[in-house]
Amino acid sequence: MAETSETLLLRAPLSGVLLPLAAVPDPVFAEGLFGDGVAIDPLGDTVVAPCDGVVLHLAATGHALTLQAPCGAQVLLHVGIDTVSLRGQGFAPCVAQGAAVRQGDALIRFDAERVARQARSLVTVMAVANGNAFAVAARTDAAVAESGRTVVLQVRATDAAGAAQAPAPAPQVESTHSADAAPLRRTVTLACAGGLHARPAARARAAMQGLEATVTLHYGGRQASLASLVALLALAADEGAAVELAASGRDAGAALDAVARELQRTDAGEEHAVFPVSAAPAPAAAGGELPPGCIAGVSAAPGIAIGPLHWWRDAAPEPDEAGRGADAERAALQAALAAVDARLVRDSAAASARRAHAEAGIFAMHRALLQDPALLAAAETLIDTGKSAGFAWRDATRAEAAALSAMADRRAADRAADLIDLGKRVLRALARTGGGEGDAPADARVPVAQDGQPVVLAADEFTPSDLSGLDRTRVAALVMVRGGPTAHAAIMARQLGIPCLVALGSALERLPDATPVIADADHARLHASPDQHLLAAAASTITLRAQQHQADLRAAHAPASTRDGVHIEVAANIGSVDDARAAVAQGADAIGLLRTELLFLHGDAAPAAADHTARCQAIADALEGRSAIVRTLDIGGDKDAAWLRLPAEDNPALGLRGVRLAQVCPQLLDDQLRGLLAVRASAPLRILLPMVSEPGELLHWRARIRALAAEIRADAGIEVGVMIEVPAAALLADQLAEHADFFSIGTNDLTQYTLAMDRCQPELAARMDALHPAVLRMIAATCEGAARHGRRVGVCGALAGDALAVPVLLGLGVTELSVDAALVPATKARVRTLAHADCRQRAPELLRLASAAAVRDACRRYWPA
Repeated sequence: MAETSETLLLRAPLSGVLLPLAAVPDPVFAEGLFGDGVAIDPLGDTVVAPCDGVVLHLAATGHALTLQAPCGAQVLLHVGIDTVSLRGQGFAPCVAQGAAVRQGDALIRFDAERVARQARSLVTVMAVANGNAFAVAARTDAAVAESGRTVVLQVRATDAAGAAQAPAPAPQVESTHSADAAPLRRTVTLACAGGLHARPAARARAAMQGLEATVTLHYGGRQASLASLVALLALAADEGAAVELAASGRDAGAALDAVARELQRTDAGEEHAVFPVSAAPAPAAAGGELPPGCIAGVSAAPGIAIGPLHWWRDAAPEPDEAGRGADAERAALQAALAAVDARLVRDSAAASARRAHAEAGIFAMHRALLQDPALLAAAETLIDTGKSAGFAWRDATRAEAAALSAMADRRAADRAADLIDLGKRVLRALARTGGGEGDAPADARVPVAQDGQPVVLAADEFTPSDLSGLDRTRVAALVMVRGGPTAHAAIMARQLGIPCLVALGSALERLPDATPVIADADHARLHASPDQHLLAAAASTITLRAQQHQADLRAAHAPASTRDGVHIEVAANIGSVDDARAAVAQGADAIGLLRTELLFLHGDAAPAAADHTARCQAIADALEGRSAIVRTLDIGGDKDAAWLRLPAEDNPALGLRGVRLAQVCPQLLDDQLRGLLAVRASAPLRILLPMVSEPGELLHWRARIRALAAEIRADAGIEVGVMIEVPAAALLADQLAEHADFFSIGTNDLTQYTLAMDRCQPELAARMDALHPAVLRMIAATCEGAARHGRRVGVCGALAGDALAVPVLLGLGVTELSVDAALVPATKARVRTLAHADCRQRAPELLRLASAAAVRDACRRYWPA
């Protein structure tokens, strides 16, 4: 770029990789709120002047300054992200405010290693601060800049360059119920998020098991038997719809109650109900068109990845049409169905063991589909006409899938992929000999790129069996021609932590194997054959995230103390032995919440005392001397166990949950307490009681624990705490603290009860913010009540892992944060950037703000995260 009298050339203030502002991990810079410019991932430790000028402003902390060029352009230089929180530590300004400097003069020196360890990012921004008068007219195509030499931006006054461009902006359903002279009828309103999709339909059908009754659902002038999931899905009854139930048979009344209860409960297991799906386009080129090689899609799982495209070639075996006789083909089909069912049982158990409960639910739903009488009847009808088992099953599943795909309801259409998946599983089982399981591990069907680089795996549409057992190290991202963010493959991608793009369309189909791509699920874009600039920017983003994670991980096993020396315990929330091992590996100081219901939720029978002892003993042994807080069974509300038949409730979130469950199942909690008292651990094991709302409940259970301890000759001195999740408990915290040894605040439930908003309701998800001042007042009341009796307070809800919320919680008096194991390193790193005295001083004023948004804005100002 040649400089003219009308232009200002800005040279690189640092050596490093050049990035677009959109790649900066801070929305203020990424969205251009400070002006247009460029970012640099630095390879040096000295910021030099990008042009001649005068230092208009120098931050007191030394991390940023603004330079005014002779033409009047004001150039902001900002080293790192969130570096203001370092209070000047690691920065050494080389100039004073008001000083005149020449291009290339040293402005700021910084300790790169120290800043990288303590701040969120080292990425440095250069932006034109007075964009109303000056605009970026051109920028370099280089991927790497040399300090003081590479011209990276060309700036012109707007009267010379013109105004800066604005940024681019059902089928018929057959009734299968048997006639009854006087069926029982009831009209219910569907409360499950998303309406009558697969999971509530499967739950409703499971609720009838063991009952002699038939139930049909009537909606929109059509009806479907509860025995057929496919028929139920085809009704397309949406959330809030009124459906009529008709039951007949000896147990008609009980069946009607059971089905009504399932249809009137919310469906917390469907993760997509609260997952923020982004289909917003990335900034487009001039004219609103996408850049060359850029394909727009829908983000189903966040993240960014680079790799060669590899098409998933996993067609099921092509079956012969002609059969070998009806009896032989029926036997072959039954054997294949049994083999696939056994595999689904193992897949579901494996998912449950790693706490991927939505994934486990998917496989459980597939088992229910596998037993669908309508599918089996359709296949057997074809077998009776002389077709092979494989041909018959394939045609039956394809026909039902086609019917679902044609429906306007997106969630019902997404379930068509589940039917196709079952079709493939059974065809593989039929093709194998010797009674095999019917599925090869997914790892065996994913190649390793020649250079060892993970691939971006592409398909028309993935199914759950495609992803079962997938080796995360071989796959950088998943991309699909079709599919939606509510599909089960998308849910599994999120749980696997794999970036996923769906609905990329025919443009993806035209890309051949080995095409280099960037899968940017954060911006819902796939870049094919990207240029070096895009590759460098994406690689730098990936590297920065990985470096930050590694830096946090290296320090994760050290205690977390604030800058002024206050120790904060950072613990982990777990639900299995594997989770316990992961918590230890991630540096957790302790276990702040063991969700014991997750150990038994998918079992066949209620756990006995010995079962509790065995499971919790194994976890205690895996903790290598760390203490653990064990929450007693929190079943009810949005968590149900197949072995526990609770009475129907109009509002289960307000009903028999937590310790309240003992009102109808006293033996259940007694068995658990006996089991916990028998555990022998090398560090304290503490009992946490959920859904306590008044001191009398706590006193009752403390007495019961003492009695059970005497009965089995165990130590009666075990600590007992109260989970603060009911507003009544927060407001009575001072009375509860007289008898409780500690408090643990469950912010998820406390928020829904305080705000009177169902946390499983997707329409309210954006407003379910635990930083709402009303919720913060509940937390403050809890901490104040605990302090009067010298009790400690922890937070085990999702708020503990929110970086913006950490200083608020510390400021209100919380001394323990319990988060998912993967968040332990970052949470400890966050604690180390804070001054406890500053948190204590500022937090109370947040209680006087009017909204969660106002609290978050204040937190960003006080403690940028």
